[in-house]
Amino acid sequence: MISLIEESAIAFREQKRLAESAMIQITDEQLRTALDPNTNSIAVIIKHMAGNMVSRWTDFLTTDGDKPDRNRDGEFIDTFASRDEMMAVWESGWARLFSTLKTLSDGDLFKHVTIRGEPLTVAGAINRQLTHYGYHVGQIILIARVLAKDQWQVITIPRGESETYNQRVRQRKT
Repeated sequence: MISLIEESAIAFREQKRLAESAMIQITDEQLRTALDPNTNSIAVIIKHMAGNMVSRWTDFLTTDGDKPDRNRDGEFIDTFASRDEMMAVWESGWARLFSTLKTLSDGDLFKHVTIRGEPLTVAGAINRQLTHYGYHVGQIILIARVLAKDQWQVITIPRGESETYNQRVRQRKT
């Protein structure tokens, strides 16, 4: 039987995969393009997500998830010199998340942690982060989709192909 921790790791990996499948479809310049002055570019979203991950998942069980040295406001300023630097920051956030998840067991799920002083169960904190990252991954995909225009390659089930997809999934299970 698969544990909730393992299920969560699978969901986080899928979010990461979807975001990366979108990001590789656009140029370095497009990673830095905001759709309007009141929205964030993908680069800024990456910086924010990575900052959040490092803060939340460092010393997860023993310290508040919003670390005193985190500069959240600074996460919304694109300071990356290159795509490589941006992706290194992205990877460091995910690495922290996955390394912390590996240390947890289902026996930890009802322990309490805090985020900004708010007490949450470990299960609640994981769910909170799955929701938060899913929100931002959706933004990344939408921005990339808009910027890629006709060059976009579908990263989920293409329109009009749901039944074909469902049949393939059903065949794999038999």
